[in-house]
Amino acid sequence: MKKKKAKSVALLIESSNAYCRGMLQGIAAYMHENEQWSIRLPELERDAPPPRWLKTWKGDGIIARIENEQFADALRFSKIPLIDVSAARCIPKLPLVEIDEAGIAEAAFDHLRERGFENLAFCGEAKFKWSTLRQNAFVKRAADAGLACNVFQPLRSSRGRASIDRETKELAKWLQSLPRPVAVLACYDLKARQILDICREIPLRVPEDIALLGVDNDEVLCDLATPPLSSVIPASRKIGYTAAQSLDHLMQGKKLKHHIQLIGPLGVATRQSTEILAVEDLDVAEAMQFIRDHQSEHINVQDVMAVVPVSRRSLEVRFRKIVGRTIYQEIIRLRIDRICQLLVDSKLSLAQIARRTGFDSVEYMSVAFRRAKGMPPGRFRRNQP
Repeated sequence: MKKKKAKSVALLIESSNAYCRGMLQGIAAYMHENEQWSIRLPELERDAPPPRWLKTWKGDGIIARIENEQFADALRFSKIPLIDVSAARCIPKLPLVEIDEAGIAEAAFDHLRERGFENLAFCGEAKFKWSTLRQNAFVKRAADAGLACNVFQPLRSSRGRASIDRETKELAKWLQSLPRPVAVLACYDLKARQILDICREIPLRVPEDIALLGVDNDEVLCDLATPPLSSVIPASRKIGYTAAQSLDHLMQGKKLKHHIQLIGPLGVATRQSTEILAVEDLDVAEAMQFIRDHQSEHINVQDVMAVVPVSRRSLEVRFRKIVGRTIYQEIIRLRIDRICQLLVDSKLSLAQIARRTGFDSVEYMSVAFRRAKGMPPGRFRRNQP
């Protein structure tokens, strides 16, 4: 039998950052589970122009992060099946697989609020549409909770060293103007690293004055930061896997069920930059600390009350006012977050996960998980590439 020719697929995705490398890993995972493709992967930088060979390339499919008009012009009238993985949406008619920015904002907000922060801020990069979407979602989430969010808005200036120096000075001035303690969500880890550098120079203490949270969970950048940087974990592998699956359907002549697919984050990788409680109510702070320290044990509200010497009614009212959830809801939420992490990052059985997260049985854990996530834990694990 004549060997079937492998489909030729171009991956127009930069490999210079952890988020995009995660997408590439997800694409590889799908390809290895299904049909092997002949991959063309040019070396691209962020906001780079399209490769010259693209004009005459006769491949079978493309997955592209279309971030600028040059790239859009090169692909706008392409007859080749194409999946976009950029929030820029330079070609709105293309099928899109991307981060759910509302999910990123929700994960960041919950992480910072569970530490008691009422002063919130966002620092972004206006030139990136995904940063603006992330900002808007975070500001809205704060507003829905009755909180204001201070946003860094750099003045427009020309490119070059002078522009970078000017923005650094503006950013330093903005950081100094924020009420303290404050929690800052940076649009991505590189921006968070810039803020850390400025805080050392001013100086401002992290996390005592400013708790700092990034996005992308670039482990090298985060672990080399001083202090190590907490970061929202995007499901970049799942985004890549889903994009590859969608492209495969298009190359087979099938129609996609969903034109736009938004993938929520996996959670938050907690490191020293947010490891602090900013709660003036000492009883609520003690309750929150106890729950966090014992979240994997079989604790209940009575256990919390045993270490906080006030009436249950008083603590419940104050706890809900500050945290936005009841004590019981906070215990369950943290345990569900831990289950998600173990489902994604480990090969532990459901019974082992149930024991490690304080549930008496897999059945009880599954009921609580389904109530929180809308699906059983087994399906949640299977949905991860």
